[in-house]
Amino acid sequence: MHAFTDLAAAAYCPRKLYYRWTRGDEEPPTEAAERARRVREVAFRYPDLLDPTSEMPAAVEATPTGFRTRLSCARERFAADVWDGLVDPDTRDVFLEGREARGVAHKVFGDSPTPSLVFAGEPPDRGVWEPQAVRTVAAAKALAWERQTPVERAFVEYPAHGVVREVRLTTRRKAAYRRAVRVADSMDGPPARVDSDGKCRACEYRTTCGTRTRSLRSLLGL
Repeated sequence: MHAFTDLAAAAYCPRKLYYRWTRGDEEPPTEAAERARRVREVAFRYPDLLDPTSEMPAAVEATPTGFRTRLSCARERFAADVWDGLVDPDTRDVFLEGREARGVAHKVFGDSPTPSLVFAGEPPDRGVWEPQAVRTVAAAKALAWERQTPVERAFVEYPAHGVVREVRLTTRRKAAYRRAVRVADSMDGPPARVDSDGKCRACEYRTTCGTRTRSLRSLLGL
């Protein structure tokens, strides 16, 4: 049984998961946890924050105009029952335990149960980041296991930017989830180091992992 967050780490970099497990760093640093909490609060204030007279919380990183424009687009793009579920879910911060993974879905709503996960970071230009997609698939599969009903879609929210995206449980996304499960299942020592890239520079273990970070100048042979 793996935590949703561990499967996301396995999808991001297996070596990161190894360090997390061996060092007992399964909880995020206090500062990161507090920031995530403030961002999650924004995800439950959408109607209020769409009011142009409301004051934006400090957790919102977009301009008020940009935030409201993107959130308004989401409201218009999704069916009314979906938007109502995102705004006022049936349950929030739900602990789910499936056949392979367990963790928290920040929102669950709908007659056909649908989970939504809230992330504090910046969204990609399109879709969602793969580790977050893996974590979302894990939540959807755990919800399906608990409710004994198919769950074929989920949602990902980036409240700091007013972005909400649908995540379909496609064959490709399920395959990425299965790879992450296999990585976690087979972890019995440090995985091979990865090549230097943006992942390494953003990783909290970069100074002890042993992965060499190289500048753009060196990569170009200058």
